[in-house]
Amino acid sequence: MTERGQLWHGRFEGGPSEALQALNDSLPFDRRMFREDIAGSRAHVTMLAAVGLLTDLERDEILAALDQVETAIADGSFEFAVSDEDIHTAVERGVTEIAPAGAKMHTGRSRNDQVATDLRLWTRSAVAEIRDLVVRLQRTLLAKAEAAGDAYLPGYTHLQQAQPVALAHHLLAHGWALQRDVERLDDAAVRVDVSALGAGALAGSSLPLDPEMTAAELGFAKVFDNSLDAVSDRDFVAEVLFALSLLGVHISRMGEELILWASTEFGFVELDDAFSTGSSMMPQKKNPDIAELARGKAGRLIGNLTGLLTTMKGLPLTYNKDMQEDKEPLFDAIDTVRLTLIALDGMIESTTFRTDAMAAQASSPYAAATDLAEWLVAGGMPFRSAHAVVGEQVRNALAGEGSLPELVAAHPDLGAEAAALLEPGVSVTRRTTRGGGSPAAVVAQIERFKAALDG
Repeated sequence: MTERGQLWHGRFEGGPSEALQALNDSLPFDRRMFREDIAGSRAHVTMLAAVGLLTDLERDEILAALDQVETAIADGSFEFAVSDEDIHTAVERGVTEIAPAGAKMHTGRSRNDQVATDLRLWTRSAVAEIRDLVVRLQRTLLAKAEAAGDAYLPGYTHLQQAQPVALAHHLLAHGWALQRDVERLDDAAVRVDVSALGAGALAGSSLPLDPEMTAAELGFAKVFDNSLDAVSDRDFVAEVLFALSLLGVHISRMGEELILWASTEFGFVELDDAFSTGSSMMPQKKNPDIAELARGKAGRLIGNLTGLLTTMKGLPLTYNKDMQEDKEPLFDAIDTVRLTLIALDGMIESTTFRTDAMAAQASSPYAAATDLAEWLVAGGMPFRSAHAVVGEQVRNALAGEGSLPELVAAHPDLGAEAAALLEPGVSVTRRTTRGGGSPAAVVAQIERFKAALDG
Protein backbone atom coordinates (compact mmCIF):
# COMPACT_ATOMS: atom_id res chain seq x y z
CA MET A 1 0.00 0.00 0.00
CA THR A 2 1.11 3.59 -0.53
CA GLU A 3 1.34 6.15 2.23
CA ARG A 4 -2.44 6.53 2.17
CA GLY A 5 -3.26 2.97 1.20
CA GLN A 6 -5.69 3.76 -1.61
CA LEU A 7 -7.49 0.84 -3.19
CA TRP A 8 -6.04 1.88 -6.55
CA HIS A 9 -2.44 2.32 -5.31
CA GLY A 10 -0.89 -0.03 -7.84
CA ARG A 11 -1.56 2.37 -10.71
CA PHE A 12 -0.08 5.48 -9.06
CA GLU A 13 3.40 6.33 -7.87
CA GLY A 14 2.40 8.85 -5.24
CA GLY A 15 -0.48 9.83 -3.02
CA PRO A 16 -3.22 12.34 -3.78
CA SER A 17 -3.00 16.04 -3.06
CA GLU A 18 -4.67 17.44 0.02
CA ALA A 19 -7.17 19.27 -2.19
CA LEU A 20 -8.15 16.06 -3.96
CA GLN A 21 -8.42 14.24 -0.67
CA ALA A 22 -10.65 16.94 0.84
CA LEU A 23 -12.94 17.02 -2.18
CA ASN A 24 -12.98 13.30 -2.87
CA ASP A 25 -13.43 11.75 0.56
CA SER A 26 -16.99 10.87 1.49
CA LEU A 27 -16.38 9.25 4.87
CA PRO A 28 -17.70 12.24 6.85
CA PHE A 29 -21.21 11.57 5.54
CA ASP A 30 -21.29 7.98 4.26
CA ARG A 31 -20.03 6.49 7.52
CA ARG A 32 -23.64 6.36 8.66
CA MET A 33 -24.05 3.42 6.24
CA PHE A 34 -21.54 1.26 8.14
CA ARG A 35 -24.10 -1.33 9.16
CA GLU A 36 -25.37 -1.65 5.59
CA ASP A 37 -21.82 -1.88 4.25
CA ILE A 38 -21.00 -4.64 6.72
CA ALA A 39 -24.24 -6.47 5.96
CA GLY A 40 -23.42 -6.34 2.25
CA SER A 41 -19.92 -7.62 2.94
CA ARG A 42 -21.26 -10.50 5.00
CA ALA A 43 -23.55 -11.53 2.16
CA HIS A 44 -20.76 -11.17 -0.40
CA VAL A 45 -18.27 -13.18 1.66
CA THR A 46 -20.82 -15.91 2.30
CA MET A 47 -21.47 -16.12 -1.43
CA LEU A 48 -17.72 -16.21 -2.26
CA ALA A 49 -17.32 -19.22 -0.04
CA ALA A 50 -20.37 -20.92 -1.51
CA VAL A 51 -18.96 -20.62 -5.05
CA GLY A 52 -15.49 -21.76 -4.01
CA LEU A 53 -13.63 -18.44 -4.10
CA LEU A 54 -13.05 -18.53 -0.33
CA THR A 55 -12.46 -21.44 1.99
CA ASP A 56 -14.84 -21.96 4.86
CA LEU A 57 -12.03 -20.97 7.24
CA GLU A 58 -11.38 -17.73 5.38
CA ARG A 59 -15.10 -17.01 5.33
CA ASP A 60 -15.42 -17.52 9.06
CA GLU A 61 -12.35 -15.38 9.82
CA ILE A 62 -13.70 -12.52 7.71
CA LEU A 63 -17.21 -12.77 9.16
CA ALA A 64 -15.80 -12.69 12.69
CA ALA A 65 -13.68 -9.66 11.81
CA LEU A 66 -16.71 -7.93 10.32
CA ASP A 67 -18.53 -8.47 13.60
CA GLN A 68 -15.66 -6.86 15.50
CA VAL A 69 -15.50 -3.90 13.16
CA GLU A 70 -19.25 -3.35 13.39
CA THR A 71 -19.13 -3.38 17.19
CA ALA A 72 -16.18 -1.00 17.25
CA ILE A 73 -17.79 1.52 14.90
CA ALA A 74 -21.06 1.33 16.82
CA ASP A 75 -19.47 1.95 20.22
CA GLY A 76 -17.06 4.59 18.93
CA SER A 77 -13.84 2.68 19.55
CA PHE A 78 -13.01 2.19 15.87
CA GLU A 79 -10.14 4.41 14.79
CA PHE A 80 -10.66 5.80 11.34
CA ALA A 81 -7.48 6.42 9.37
CA VAL A 82 -6.51 9.26 7.07
CA SER A 83 -6.52 6.73 4.23
CA ASP A 84 -10.20 5.88 4.82
CA GLU A 85 -11.76 7.90 2.03
CA ASP A 86 -15.13 6.24 2.47
CA ILE A 87 -16.91 3.74 4.70
CA HIS A 88 -16.10 0.87 2.31
CA THR A 89 -12.36 1.55 2.59
CA ALA A 90 -12.57 1.89 6.36
CA VAL A 91 -14.42 -1.39 6.85
CA GLU A 92 -12.13 -3.31 4.53
CA ARG A 93 -9.03 -1.91 6.21
CA GLY A 94 -10.39 -2.72 9.66
CA VAL A 95 -11.25 -6.28 8.66
CA THR A 96 -7.89 -6.88 7.00
CA GLU A 97 -6.03 -5.66 10.08
CA ILE A 98 -7.88 -8.29 12.13
CA ALA A 99 -7.93 -11.12 9.59
CA PRO A 100 -5.41 -11.27 6.71
CA ALA A 101 -8.04 -13.13 4.67
CA GLY A 102 -9.89 -9.81 4.58
CA ALA A 103 -7.76 -8.92 1.57
CA LYS A 104 -9.94 -11.37 -0.38
CA MET A 105 -13.18 -9.76 0.77
CA HIS A 106 -13.39 -7.48 -2.26
CA THR A 107 -13.05 -10.33 -4.75
CA GLY A 108 -15.55 -9.89 -7.59
CA ARG A 109 -16.84 -6.64 -6.17
CA SER A 110 -16.40 -2.97 -7.01
CA ARG A 111 -17.21 -0.01 -4.87
CA ASN A 112 -19.63 0.86 -7.65
CA ASP A 113 -21.95 -2.07 -6.99
CA GLN A 114 -21.07 -2.00 -3.31
CA VAL A 115 -22.17 1.58 -2.70
CA ALA A 116 -25.30 1.14 -4.80
CA THR A 117 -26.28 -1.82 -2.65
CA ASP A 118 -25.37 -0.09 0.60
CA LEU A 119 -27.46 2.92 -0.33
CA ARG A 120 -30.41 0.76 -1.31
CA LEU A 121 -30.22 -1.07 2.02
CA TRP A 122 -30.04 2.20 3.94
CA THR A 123 -32.84 3.79 1.93
CA ARG A 124 -35.08 0.76 2.33
CA SER A 125 -34.85 1.03 6.10
CA ALA A 126 -35.18 4.82 6.14
CA VAL A 127 -38.27 4.81 3.94
CA ALA A 128 -39.93 2.25 6.23
CA GLU A 129 -39.20 4.46 9.24
CA ILE A 130 -40.62 7.58 7.58
CA ARG A 131 -43.67 5.64 6.49
CA ASP A 132 -44.33 4.62 10.10
CA LEU A 133 -44.03 8.24 11.25
CA VAL A 134 -46.47 9.40 8.58
CA VAL A 135 -48.97 6.77 9.70
CA ARG A 136 -48.50 7.90 13.28
CA LEU A 137 -49.39 11.45 12.29
CA GLN A 138 -52.41 10.13 10.39
CA ARG A 139 -53.58 8.33 13.51
CA THR A 140 -53.20 11.52 15.52
CA LEU A 141 -55.36 13.35 12.98
CA LEU A 142 -57.89 10.51 13.14
CA ALA A 143 -58.04 10.68 16.93
CA LYS A 144 -58.59 14.43 16.79
CA ALA A 145 -61.27 13.96 14.12
CA GLU A 146 -63.13 11.40 16.20
CA ALA A 147 -62.92 13.64 19.27
CA ALA A 148 -64.25 16.64 17.31
CA GLY A 149 -67.76 15.21 17.10
CA ASP A 150 -70.15 17.64 15.42
CA ALA A 151 -67.85 20.65 15.76
CA TYR A 152 -67.62 22.74 12.62
CA LEU A 153 -65.68 25.68 11.21
CA PRO A 154 -65.61 27.77 8.05
CA GLY A 155 -64.23 26.10 4.97
CA TYR A 156 -62.18 28.42 2.80
CA THR A 157 -61.42 29.11 -0.83
CA HIS A 158 -59.03 31.93 -1.72
CA LEU A 159 -58.65 32.24 2.09
CA GLN A 160 -62.17 33.66 2.14
CA GLN A 161 -64.92 32.02 4.15
CA ALA A 162 -66.87 29.73 1.84
CA GLN A 163 -69.06 27.01 3.40
CA PRO A 164 -69.04 25.49 6.87
CA VAL A 165 -67.56 22.01 7.23
CA ALA A 166 -67.12 19.60 10.08
CA LEU A 167 -63.79 20.00 11.91
CA ALA A 168 -63.30 16.26 11.51
CA HIS A 169 -63.73 16.67 7.74
CA HIS A 170 -61.01 19.31 7.64
CA LEU A 171 -58.59 17.24 9.70
CA LEU A 172 -59.17 14.16 7.56
CA ALA A 173 -58.45 16.16 4.40
CA HIS A 174 -54.85 16.32 5.62
CA GLY A 175 -55.03 12.66 6.58
CA TRP A 176 -55.97 11.64 3.04
CA ALA A 177 -53.13 13.71 1.58
CA LEU A 178 -50.75 11.89 3.90
CA GLN A 179 -52.25 8.59 2.73
CA ARG A 180 -51.11 9.40 -0.79
CA ASP A 181 -47.66 10.09 0.65
CA VAL A 182 -47.68 6.64 2.23
CA GLU A 183 -48.64 5.12 -1.11
CA ARG A 184 -45.87 7.01 -2.89
CA LEU A 185 -43.31 5.83 -0.33
CA ASP A 186 -44.54 2.26 -0.72
CA ASP A 187 -44.31 2.54 -4.49
CA ALA A 188 -40.80 3.99 -4.38
CA ALA A 189 -39.75 1.23 -1.97
CA VAL A 190 -40.49 -1.35 -4.66
CA ARG A 191 -37.77 0.12 -6.87
CA VAL A 192 -35.42 0.58 -3.93
CA ASP A 193 -35.64 -3.14 -3.17
CA VAL A 194 -33.21 -4.32 -5.87
CA SER A 195 -29.73 -5.72 -5.22
CA ALA A 196 -26.83 -4.38 -7.29
CA LEU A 197 -24.19 -6.74 -5.90
CA GLY A 198 -22.56 -8.73 -8.66
CA ALA A 199 -22.67 -5.93 -11.21
CA GLY A 200 -19.04 -5.16 -10.45
CA ALA A 201 -17.58 -1.90 -11.67
CA LEU A 202 -19.94 -1.88 -14.66
CA ALA A 203 -19.82 -5.15 -16.63
CA GLY A 204 -20.26 -8.01 -14.18
CA SER A 205 -17.44 -10.49 -13.53
CA SER A 206 -15.60 -13.40 -15.06
CA LEU A 207 -15.69 -15.08 -11.64
CA PRO A 208 -18.53 -17.50 -10.80
CA LEU A 209 -20.47 -15.05 -8.66
CA ASP A 210 -24.05 -15.67 -7.53
CA PRO A 211 -25.95 -12.35 -7.40
CA GLU A 212 -29.19 -14.14 -6.56
CA MET A 213 -27.61 -15.56 -3.43
CA THR A 214 -26.36 -12.22 -2.14
CA ALA A 215 -29.72 -10.64 -2.90
CA ALA A 216 -31.48 -13.35 -0.91
CA GLU A 217 -29.00 -13.00 1.96
CA LEU A 218 -29.83 -9.28 2.16
CA GLY A 219 -33.57 -9.75 1.80
CA PHE A 220 -33.87 -7.96 -1.52
CA ALA A 221 -36.98 -8.67 -3.56
CA LYS A 222 -35.18 -8.42 -6.91
CA VAL A 223 -31.77 -8.67 -8.55
CA PHE A 224 -30.45 -6.27 -11.18
CA ASP A 225 -30.90 -7.24 -14.83
CA ASN A 226 -28.26 -5.04 -16.44
CA SER A 227 -24.89 -4.36 -14.83
CA LEU A 228 -24.48 -0.98 -16.52
CA ASP A 229 -27.84 0.17 -15.23
CA ALA A 230 -27.27 -1.34 -11.79
CA VAL A 231 -24.25 0.81 -10.95
CA SER A 232 -25.52 4.01 -12.57
CA ASP A 233 -29.15 3.93 -11.41
CA ARG A 234 -30.08 6.54 -8.83
CA ASP A 235 -33.70 6.76 -9.88
CA PHE A 236 -34.63 5.26 -6.54
CA VAL A 237 -32.97 8.15 -4.70
CA ALA A 238 -34.77 10.70 -6.88
CA GLU A 239 -38.09 8.93 -6.35
CA VAL A 240 -37.68 8.91 -2.60
CA LEU A 241 -36.64 12.56 -2.63
CA PHE A 242 -39.74 13.38 -4.66
CA ALA A 243 -41.98 11.48 -2.26
CA LEU A 244 -40.35 13.29 0.66
CA SER A 245 -40.67 16.65 -1.11
CA LEU A 246 -44.39 16.23 -1.69
CA LEU A 247 -44.78 14.99 1.87
CA GLY A 248 -42.96 18.15 2.89
CA VAL A 249 -45.43 20.23 0.89
CA HIS A 250 -48.33 18.57 2.71
CA ILE A 251 -46.64 19.11 6.05
CA SER A 252 -46.07 22.74 5.08
CA ARG A 253 -49.77 23.23 4.37
CA MET A 254 -50.66 21.84 7.78
CA GLY A 255 -48.11 24.15 9.33
CA GLU A 256 -49.53 27.15 7.50
CA GLU A 257 -53.03 26.45 8.75
CA LEU A 258 -51.86 26.01 12.32
CA ILE A 259 -50.04 29.33 12.07
CA LEU A 260 -53.21 31.04 10.85
CA TRP A 261 -55.46 29.27 13.33
CA ALA A 262 -53.20 30.14 16.26
CA SER A 263 -53.27 33.85 15.42
CA THR A 264 -55.37 36.27 17.46
CA GLU A 265 -57.38 37.05 14.33
CA PHE A 266 -58.47 33.42 13.88
CA GLY A 267 -58.23 32.10 17.43
CA PHE A 268 -59.19 28.59 16.34
CA VAL A 269 -56.53 26.73 18.34
CA GLU A 270 -54.58 27.02 21.56
CA LEU A 271 -51.07 25.59 21.27
CA ASP A 272 -49.50 23.67 24.11
CA ASP A 273 -46.65 25.49 25.82
CA ALA A 274 -44.31 22.54 25.21
CA PHE A 275 -44.71 22.99 21.45
CA SER A 276 -44.52 26.79 21.34
CA THR A 277 -41.88 29.45 21.88
CA GLY A 278 -41.87 32.94 23.29
CA SER A 279 -40.28 36.24 22.35
CA SER A 280 -36.98 37.55 23.68
CA MET A 281 -38.54 41.03 23.82
CA MET A 282 -42.35 40.79 23.93
CA PRO A 283 -43.60 38.97 27.05
CA GLN A 284 -47.08 38.28 25.67
CA LYS A 285 -45.98 36.29 22.62
CA LYS A 286 -46.64 32.62 22.02
CA ASN A 287 -45.19 31.60 18.68
CA PRO A 288 -45.99 28.50 16.53
CA ASP A 289 -42.34 27.87 15.66
CA ILE A 290 -42.79 24.16 14.93
CA ALA A 291 -45.47 24.95 12.37
CA GLU A 292 -43.29 27.65 10.84
CA LEU A 293 -40.31 25.33 10.59
CA ALA A 294 -42.52 22.61 9.10
CA ARG A 295 -43.52 25.15 6.48
CA GLY A 296 -39.94 26.27 5.91
CA LYS A 297 -38.43 22.79 5.58
CA ALA A 298 -40.42 22.13 2.41
CA GLY A 299 -38.10 24.44 0.49
CA ARG A 300 -35.11 22.49 1.73
CA LEU A 301 -36.63 19.20 0.62
CA ILE A 302 -37.50 20.52 -2.82
CA GLY A 303 -33.96 21.85 -3.12
CA ASN A 304 -32.51 18.41 -2.35
CA LEU A 305 -34.61 16.87 -5.12
CA THR A 306 -33.77 19.58 -7.62
CA GLY A 307 -30.07 19.34 -6.84
CA LEU A 308 -29.91 15.59 -7.41
CA LEU A 309 -31.90 15.72 -10.66
CA THR A 310 -29.61 18.45 -11.94
CA THR A 311 -26.56 16.39 -11.03
CA MET A 312 -27.85 13.27 -12.74
CA LYS A 313 -29.29 14.76 -15.91
CA GLY A 314 -26.09 14.83 -17.99
CA LEU A 315 -24.16 11.81 -16.76
CA PRO A 316 -23.12 9.17 -19.31
CA LEU A 317 -23.13 5.52 -18.34
CA THR A 318 -21.98 4.28 -16.00
CA TYR A 319 -20.59 5.40 -12.66
CA ASN A 320 -19.28 8.95 -12.36
CA LYS A 321 -17.98 10.57 -9.19
CA ASP A 322 -20.75 13.16 -9.53
CA MET A 323 -22.97 10.41 -8.15
CA GLN A 324 -21.33 10.84 -4.76
CA GLU A 325 -23.73 13.80 -4.53
CA ASP A 326 -26.63 11.38 -4.07
CA LYS A 327 -26.14 10.69 -0.37
CA GLU A 328 -26.04 14.05 1.33
CA PRO A 329 -29.38 15.28 -0.06
CA LEU A 330 -30.99 11.92 0.72
CA PHE A 331 -29.60 11.77 4.23
CA ASP A 332 -30.58 15.38 4.85
CA ALA A 333 -34.10 14.86 3.51
CA ILE A 334 -34.68 11.78 5.65
CA ASP A 335 -33.32 13.53 8.75
CA THR A 336 -35.40 16.64 8.05
CA VAL A 337 -38.66 14.77 7.48
CA ARG A 338 -38.12 12.49 10.46
CA LEU A 339 -37.63 15.35 12.91
CA THR A 340 -40.40 17.47 11.42
CA LEU A 341 -42.95 14.64 11.54
CA ILE A 342 -42.16 13.89 15.18
CA ALA A 343 -42.42 17.54 16.21
CA LEU A 344 -45.57 18.28 14.19
CA ASP A 345 -47.27 15.15 15.49
CA GLY A 346 -46.61 16.25 19.05
CA MET A 347 -47.83 19.73 18.28
CA ILE A 348 -51.12 18.56 16.78
CA GLU A 349 -51.71 15.93 19.44
CA SER A 350 -51.35 18.54 22.20
CA THR A 351 -53.34 21.31 20.46
CA THR A 352 -56.69 22.40 21.88
CA PHE A 353 -59.27 23.26 19.24
CA ARG A 354 -61.43 26.24 20.15
CA THR A 355 -64.61 24.96 18.60
CA ASP A 356 -66.63 27.86 19.99
CA ALA A 357 -64.56 30.35 18.00
CA MET A 358 -64.80 28.13 14.93
CA ALA A 359 -68.57 27.86 15.17
CA ALA A 360 -68.96 31.60 15.69
CA GLN A 361 -67.13 32.28 12.43
CA ALA A 362 -68.92 29.49 10.54
CA SER A 363 -72.40 30.58 11.60
CA SER A 364 -72.60 33.68 9.42
CA PRO A 365 -75.78 33.50 7.32
CA TYR A 366 -73.69 34.34 4.27
CA ALA A 367 -71.95 30.97 4.60
CA ALA A 368 -75.28 29.31 3.77
CA ALA A 369 -75.81 31.19 0.50
CA THR A 370 -75.11 28.07 -1.56
CA ASP A 371 -77.71 26.18 0.45
CA LEU A 372 -80.28 28.81 -0.54
CA ALA A 373 -79.40 28.40 -4.20
CA GLU A 374 -79.60 24.62 -3.95
CA TRP A 375 -82.94 24.90 -2.12
CA LEU A 376 -84.26 26.85 -5.11
CA VAL A 377 -82.79 24.27 -7.50
CA ALA A 378 -84.55 21.48 -5.60
CA GLY A 379 -87.78 23.36 -6.24
CA GLY A 380 -87.15 23.39 -9.98
CA MET A 381 -85.31 26.66 -10.62
CA PRO A 382 -82.25 26.50 -12.92
CA PHE A 383 -79.06 26.87 -10.94
CA ARG A 384 -77.87 30.03 -12.74
CA SER A 385 -81.19 31.70 -11.97
CA ALA A 386 -81.03 30.55 -8.36
CA HIS A 387 -77.48 31.83 -8.08
CA ALA A 388 -78.62 35.23 -9.31
CA VAL A 389 -81.57 35.41 -6.93
CA VAL A 390 -79.47 34.61 -3.88
CA GLY A 391 -76.62 36.82 -5.04
CA GLU A 392 -79.03 39.76 -5.25
CA GLN A 393 -80.16 39.18 -1.66
CA VAL A 394 -76.57 39.07 -0.48
CA ARG A 395 -75.81 42.31 -2.30
CA ASN A 396 -78.85 44.01 -0.82
CA ALA A 397 -77.96 42.84 2.68
CA LEU A 398 -74.40 44.11 2.36
CA ALA A 399 -75.81 47.42 1.11
CA GLY A 400 -77.74 47.80 4.36
CA GLU A 401 -81.25 47.13 3.05
CA GLY A 402 -81.81 44.59 5.82
CA SER A 403 -80.30 41.46 7.28
CA LEU A 404 -79.91 38.51 4.96
CA PRO A 405 -82.41 36.36 6.91
CA GLU A 406 -84.98 39.18 6.75
CA LEU A 407 -84.51 39.68 3.02
CA VAL A 408 -84.69 35.93 2.34
CA ALA A 409 -87.85 35.55 4.41
CA ALA A 410 -89.50 38.40 2.50
CA HIS A 411 -88.50 37.23 -0.98
CA PRO A 412 -91.33 35.58 -2.98
CA ASP A 413 -89.13 32.77 -4.30
CA LEU A 414 -87.59 32.06 -0.89
CA GLY A 415 -89.55 32.74 2.31
CA ALA A 416 -89.43 31.47 5.88
CA GLU A 417 -88.52 27.88 5.00
CA ALA A 418 -85.46 29.07 3.10
CA ALA A 419 -84.57 31.57 5.83
CA ALA A 420 -84.43 28.70 8.32
CA LEU A 421 -81.44 27.36 6.41
CA LEU A 422 -79.48 30.39 7.61
CA GLU A 423 -79.76 29.44 11.27
CA PRO A 424 -76.41 28.63 12.95
CA GLY A 425 -75.37 25.00 12.57
CA VAL A 426 -77.93 24.14 9.87
CA SER A 427 -75.84 24.56 6.73
CA VAL A 428 -73.05 22.21 7.83
CA THR A 429 -75.54 19.33 8.20
CA ARG A 430 -76.79 19.50 4.63
CA ARG A 431 -73.81 18.27 2.57
CA THR A 432 -74.33 14.56 3.04
CA THR A 433 -72.95 13.19 -0.24
CA ARG A 434 -69.96 10.84 -0.18
CA GLY A 435 -66.89 12.66 1.06
CA GLY A 436 -68.99 15.68 2.00
CA GLY A 437 -68.40 18.03 4.91
CA SER A 438 -71.37 17.25 7.15
CA PRO A 439 -70.88 15.39 10.44
CA ALA A 440 -73.11 12.59 9.13
CA ALA A 441 -71.02 12.13 5.99
CA VAL A 442 -67.84 12.21 8.03
CA VAL A 443 -68.94 9.17 10.03
CA ALA A 444 -68.64 7.01 6.92
CA GLN A 445 -65.47 8.78 5.87
CA ILE A 446 -63.82 7.93 9.20
CA GLU A 447 -64.51 4.26 8.61
CA ARG A 448 -62.96 4.46 5.14
CA PHE A 449 -59.96 6.26 6.56
CA LYS A 450 -59.48 3.61 9.23
CA ALA A 451 -59.64 0.93 6.55
CA ALA A 452 -56.99 2.76 4.52
CA LEU A 453 -54.72 2.98 7.56
CA ASP A 454 -55.17 -0.69 8.40
CA GLY A 455 -54.76 -1.76 4.78
